[in-house]
Amino acid sequence: MNKLASRKDVARLAGVSEATVSRVFNNISPLREQTKQKVLQAAKELNYHPNVIAQNFAKGKSNNIGVIVPYLPKVNLLSTHYFSELVSGIGARLGELGYGLLLIFQRPDERKDYVQLFHSQRVDGCIILGARHNQNELEAIEKLHQLKLPYCLINQAFSEQHFHFIDADHVDGSYQATTALLEKGFQQVLFLNGPLEFSNSLDRLEGYNKALRQKGISLNEALIFEGNYSRKSGYKAGDKISTLLTKSKAILSANDRMAIGLMQKLNELGFHAGKDYAIIGYDNSEIAKMTTPSLSSVNVPLYEMGQLAAEKVLQSITHDINEQIMIKLSVSLIERESSLHVH
Repeated sequence: MNKLASRKDVARLAGVSEATVSRVFNNISPLREQTKQKVLQAAKELNYHPNVIAQNFAKGKSNNIGVIVPYLPKVNLLSTHYFSELVSGIGARLGELGYGLLLIFQRPDERKDYVQLFHSQRVDGCIILGARHNQNELEAIEKLHQLKLPYCLINQAFSEQHFHFIDADHVDGSYQATTALLEKGFQQVLFLNGPLEFSNSLDRLEGYNKALRQKGISLNEALIFEGNYSRKSGYKAGDKISTLLTKSKAILSANDRMAIGLMQKLNELGFHAGKDYAIIGYDNSEIAKMTTPSLSSVNVPLYEMGQLAAEKVLQSITHDINEQIMIKLSVSLIERESSLHVH
């Protein structure tokens, strides 16, 4: 096997110092054009390729964007529609623009220090998924924001802060779904929501309440249940929900995974979706089309949200832009068998 050419070999052949070779490949001026061409010619003859990692380190760049996702033991989050769509969108856009994606898993109870990711030269920017509304998280994001470091939150907006975020209009999503159920003649809608430390759970609650108000229906706390966005939590909620389920009631679930777990449990208890009750999920995951009956769901453009977050973070790096990122994408209700044919 031929020995790989080194910077020293290029310097010797071009008749210049190693420092000059470095300056050519790191594009550091001033350099005489004649000298530059001699170095490039020597590099070509020797088939020399500079160490990109070393180059980026010298420039203080890694060409990696950190994507921070929650780590939950025994839960493969990246197999879920929600996280896989977001990460795929981010990765696709970064790849097109010549950047790499560095996945960073963090336990929800771990002390957050996003600034440290930049100090350790591991990332040039970061995108945060699954941020929670608590003091530690707020302080860590506030530091990023104050230092004007390139970052973006996805699907979590802190209304009282001016953090950068890409979100979807979840108020409108749950409003559309609840309204659709009420307009089918159901007098009440049971609501299986996610934890209220996530802004999208609060938004869905707001949209649900807005739809009820418009129909002159008072909010009834006894009809609201909380899961943790897992299929298991939907299954678990089935016992309580079954005691309130009648022909006059329908169900809205804050994501498809909980809806599917809930449908499974209710089926075991003798309640059949699309026949005995109507149910609408959220996120429009691939599996929503495959359930029996197929699950109505609110479509959220997760892949596009990921792409947009990557684009905005890279813009702030490459163009040194520090404009406020506050974007909400629209959502739409997709009706299927689970809410169409109840009689």
